[in-house]
Amino acid sequence: MAEQIRCELVSWERFYNLCRKLVFDIRESGFQPDIIVAIGRGGYVPARILSDYLDIMNLASFKIEHYLGAQKKGVAAIRYSLPEEVEGRRVLLVDDVSDSGDTFSVAHDHVYERIHPDEIKTAVLHHKIVSSYEPDFYAEKVMQWRWIIYPWAVMEDVSGFLDHMQPRPENAEEAREALLRNHDLNIPAAVLNDLFRSV
Repeated sequence: MAEQIRCELVSWERFYNLCRKLVFDIRESGFQPDIIVAIGRGGYVPARILSDYLDIMNLASFKIEHYLGAQKKGVAAIRYSLPEEVEGRRVLLVDDVSDSGDTFSVAHDHVYERIHPDEIKTAVLHHKIVSSYEPDFYAEKVMQWRWIIYPWAVMEDVSGFLDHMQPRPENAEEAREALLRNHDLNIPAAVLNDLFRSV
């Protein structure tokens, strides 16, 4: 029997509105970053939208590995580090979610070691109250834990859930029913068809 994990699927439109809320909160705070640094991979898309809205052309990134789909991989570790030549006094460090808080702890230290900023602030779309790290800015606070699936990670997360089902669904219709039953997820048929086309 598959593990039942409560999930939430975020649409592209909702994601964009969450970014807009973050932008308005950042502006209202008076914080004016010189550079935006994305924590990869989850922070890539939000950071790009924030850089557009905030009119900040300095955008850099580094990757931390901590999750594969919804499965935690142990200790959060830097995979591709931030280039040392990145300059900027005030840094906005961006990820999609603050879940356990481990990623931000590692990321925060990494930014200080690599570029020695005068000031660093952090931003996420969702902050889960179970997290050990509270970002400076978040668009939404998550009071009841759930796995959040962002539109750029649907294939990875859904295929991960399907791979852990015994027996694994054999087609899109079986997958749709299993995802509804186990995760309260209503995945669009086109996405499931694409997923089964690629296996």
